[in-house]
Amino acid sequence: MDIATMRTYIQSVVEIDSSDISDDTLNRFIGEAYDQVVYGEARWPWYEVSATFTTVSGTSDYSKATVGGAITGGLRTIAALRTNDDVLAFIGIDEGDEQYSLSSASTGDPCYWSFWGDNVRLYPTPSSALTINVRGFKNPTAFGAGSLDATAPSDFPEPFHILFATYGIARAYEQQEDPGMAAQYLAIFNNELDNLRARYLATPAAQPVTLNKNKVRSFAPNRLRYAWE
Repeated sequence: MDIATMRTYIQSVVEIDSSDISDDTLNRFIGEAYDQVVYGEARWPWYEVSATFTTVSGTSDYSKATVGGAITGGLRTIAALRTNDDVLAFIGIDEGDEQYSLSSASTGDPCYWSFWGDNVRLYPTPSSALTINVRGFKNPTAFGAGSLDATAPSDFPEPFHILFATYGIARAYEQQEDPGMAAQYLAIFNNELDNLRARYLATPAAQPVTLNKNKVRSFAPNRLRYAWE
């Protein structure tokens, strides 16, 4: 469903044309819906990506743009880093900098990573060019204001397309000073979004579900933990 078809659907439901609400304004309403859905979840499955980047000997910090340089549109969120042999453990930057001082000359194959200021820091500092495998979530494709008529929200499955138009109907009724109909269609939008979220974010049947478990990686050796820790 492209954006022109969404506009036509909105106009037919609200019984308006472009002289009542311009095409650009309707595009912006549709874009609002798209952004709400995109950023309402951090891990929509169709944004999952894998890529690699190569370390530089003696360099510990790598921008997110570098880490996701092979990903079209760039990397939004990093989920995991690994070498060919090991999964790197994520730690807080304070803990990493305490154990691996920036003034330290120690280098080697990275075992840990932290993230701060859109930069990945590897511990210890890589001693050679090393391929790092990246898993994460890519940036969404822009949709809404400025989109050409034949443009569709290609990132999302077809069932979401009518949802964006439904939100546009709510905003059009609001603009036409009909708050009752606006509220009804906004409620439809929210209900359908909940249904689609449950459908597409459900845990796969093959994936075991574990409750109340948290795996923590730390530099601290195994020992008795005190109540205040």
